[in-house]
Amino acid sequence: MGPTARIDLSALRHNLRRVRLAAPESRVIAVIKANAYGHGMLRVARALDQADAFAVARVEEGVMLREAGIDKPVLVLGGCFNRDELETASRQDLQLAINHSHQLELFNGPLLPGPVGCWLKVDTGMHRLGFSPQQAKAAFDRLKQNDSVAEPLRVMTHLANGDDLEDETSERQVRAFLPLLEAFGVEGSIANSAGILGWPVSHQAWVRPGIMLYGASPFVRGRAGADGLRPVMTFSSRLIAVNHYQKDDPIGYGSSWRCPESMPVGVVAVGYGDGYPRHAPSGTPVLVNGHRAPLVGRVSMDMISVDLRARPEARIGDPVVLWGQGLPAEEIAEAAGTIAYELFCGVTTRVRFEETDGE
Repeated sequence: MGPTARIDLSALRHNLRRVRLAAPESRVIAVIKANAYGHGMLRVARALDQADAFAVARVEEGVMLREAGIDKPVLVLGGCFNRDELETASRQDLQLAINHSHQLELFNGPLLPGPVGCWLKVDTGMHRLGFSPQQAKAAFDRLKQNDSVAEPLRVMTHLANGDDLEDETSERQVRAFLPLLEAFGVEGSIANSAGILGWPVSHQAWVRPGIMLYGASPFVRGRAGADGLRPVMTFSSRLIAVNHYQKDDPIGYGSSWRCPESMPVGVVAVGYGDGYPRHAPSGTPVLVNGHRAPLVGRVSMDMISVDLRARPEARIGDPVVLWGQGLPAEEIAEAAGTIAYELFCGVTTRVRFEETDGE
């Protein structure tokens, strides 16, 4: 009676349509790195067959897509780090982000098996990867002159603070990027999920949705429903015990929570060994039979305890939703001091995955 992650493929497609509604003039690179944010890279790629391209973080992820028969354009956001990876990208027809001068140098060897599509990454304020705007012209020219680089060459940047609609950094980044696009005369990409929904000025020829595809808001204190998104993953388990304790009885490791009165306490078969956040505090909600009940005591490896005073009818075997349909992952993430991205990516391999499709 362990936990289940139910993946709603119809919600994935709905969220892709939401991307197109927000950025109707742009083509869509669906970001499916990190096992599609924990949702399953291959299932997500097959469900999102209406995307124009996919993006992954590493060459080996791109190879997995190709070996599974996925033939859409695939952009490797991290680029490659040695000549072997570059040759693999060439053979597998993977496009590469060019993030650093080291990656430029890899093209100096013999001609590759086939030309490689490249996206020059420009650092307009993220200060993580990419060439500064002052360095971009020289890097662009080097790529243009190399016979192993396919046409068309494209340019991209990444928003640092797009999740905060009060922060003006995104507009400054766009202002730094657009003159380069005009000077180079090529297609570009700026917008991640936050840019797509919150910064229309960032919409260019290509947009790169990530977290919004999986039904979570990209904004600080945002909620998916307010952004017109549907949750894709519903993480759930069941009650495996219902116990009755007296006032001041401690619950769980460290006796960190004590019963304020005589009360029922439920035990749910899920813990940090399954990906439920260990630092979720008492009071973090779950849904027992569709109704909210608060977590009490510390999260264990395999179990959590919940206050059933408001749910006296609860019985062993009753379903418990941890996040997803009816309980936003963003709310659980905020309670645990993290973000929905980490919740999704943290679901472990011992969790059973199921697919549903309402369309």
